[in-house]
Amino acid sequence: MTTKNGGFEPVFCTIVPPHVLDQLSRAEDPDVSAPARRSLEHDAYQRTRRRLTTVLGATAAALPEGAAADQPHRTLYDTHHTQDLPGTKVREEGSDPGSDASVNRAYAGLGATFDLYLKVYGRHSIDGNGMPLDATVHFGEDYDNAFWNGEQMVFGDGDGKVFLDFTIPVDVIGHELTHGVTQHTANLEYFGQSGALNESLSDVFGSLIKQYALGQTAAEADWLIGAGLLAPGVHGTALRSMKAPGTAYDDPHLGKDPQPATMEHYVRTGRDNGGVHINSGIPNHAFYLAAKALGGHAWEKAGQVWYDALTGGDLKPDAQFADFATLTVKAARERFGADELQAVQKAWEQVGVPTR
Repeated sequence: MTTKNGGFEPVFCTIVPPHVLDQLSRAEDPDVSAPARRSLEHDAYQRTRRRLTTVLGATAAALPEGAAADQPHRTLYDTHHTQDLPGTKVREEGSDPGSDASVNRAYAGLGATFDLYLKVYGRHSIDGNGMPLDATVHFGEDYDNAFWNGEQMVFGDGDGKVFLDFTIPVDVIGHELTHGVTQHTANLEYFGQSGALNESLSDVFGSLIKQYALGQTAAEADWLIGAGLLAPGVHGTALRSMKAPGTAYDDPHLGKDPQPATMEHYVRTGRDNGGVHINSGIPNHAFYLAAKALGGHAWEKAGQVWYDALTGGDLKPDAQFADFATLTVKAARERFGADELQAVQKAWEQVGVPTR
């Protein structure tokens, strides 16, 4: 598995940030703290495994002989609450839905992600070459996360008290698979601003995948990441808000959403790889502002600009916010016109990121 940038960054990407699980692990209620602690342990193990896989080298899944790159090739597995990946095969491409709702939702979410990238951006799966899409459901006991491990998607069932089944929000599926797109293109380093860009790009395209599947305009979209994931009784609407970073939740167990919307409130921290899940709120908000200003379907103009910047070959692995912002301005100028250029420039200006 190689890229033009000289190999893949050993990234293990989860939808629920470690700082959230750490907060939950300290709750007095054992029904909240115990699953969070187990989830942190699972994640630590998988993170180590990902590093070893990267060092030793991993073989990308190949298309079946004679298969078309412009068609999805999905395989679903079930670990039956163990951690043994990938698990037992339970559904493959073209087979009918079964009785397991998690399997059916994951299958549909993989398809929705494939559809956006192919039909809107002409991309053949996440690697651009028709890569098969594998996913595993029912991972671990009450596992409070979903992740991309560099090779496949993995979904937990949630603990039922804070988080529900992680196959429920299609944008979670799109978010994690977009880490694969980034892995196969710019290969952004998972630390500091480049890591926050990595996370933001997954939120951007995760949101676009949901909007595309629902046929929503920028004005109709909720711009939430993970809506429907929080259990009843939790004080919050989602994991993150692109429209209003910092407002997604404010809960006794979860704490308050720490995301900033502008560089004025950029968080400097050594945790979470330099705050990659926190400071991603800034480029997230820039995308929302650009999409809102342009109107219509966000995937058509704002999404195209962001996709061009990600995949155009000029985005370096250690790119900072200003580097990416500059590339979006360049993409807007080259692909569209003055209105689009102005909308993109103004969006970055509003969040305090300079464009050179």
